[in-house]
Amino acid sequence: MLSGRAIILDMEEAMIEHSEATCSPQAFMRRALALAREAAGRGEVPVGAVVTLRGEIVGEGQNRREHGKSALLHAEIEAIGQACARLGGWRLWECELFVTLEPCPMCAGAIVNARIPRLVYGARDPKAGCCGSVVDLFALPFNHRPEVLGGCLEEECAGLLRDFFAELRK
Repeated sequence: MLSGRAIILDMEEAMIEHSEATCSPQAFMRRALALAREAAGRGEVPVGAVVTLRGEIVGEGQNRREHGKSALLHAEIEAIGQACARLGGWRLWECELFVTLEPCPMCAGAIVNARIPRLVYGARDPKAGCCGSVVDLFALPFNHRPEVLGGCLEEECAGLLRDFFAELRK
C-alpha cells in the first residue's frame, strides 16, 4: 500500500541524483549488511543500519533485542542514538539513514523525530514495514516527512533474512 504523499523512488533514479563517487547508497548498504551479519552471528535477527553525514558514517547499529532483552534495541535506534551522541544533538536534519530492512513503526517514529531527511532501505517487511508494505507512516501529516528509497541491494538484504529464518526452522 503505497501512498502518493511519501516520496518513494527506485534505486536507479536515486543513483542519478546521488552522484558522490565515494559514498554511493550501495556502499553504505554494504556496511549495514556487514552489521546485520554480525547480528545474525549472535543469534539476532539480521538487521543493520548506518547514519551518514556528508558521506561519512556517524552512527552504526544492529539488532540486539535478544541479548539485551529489550524490544527497543533495533538497529535503527542504535544507529540514530550513536549519531546524536557523536554530533551533539538530536536533530539529524543533514543525515541519511541506510537500513537493511524497511523500518517498523517505532523506528519510523524515531526517523521522524530525529528529522532525518532521507531513508534508504533494502528489503521490504510485509509484516511490520511502515514505508508502504503494511502502512506508510511517512504519508501522515507529521511535521517531518523523509524521502524514502526502497530496494537498495534488496535481494542481498532479503536473502540474509530468508537464510537466517530458514536456519532457525531446522
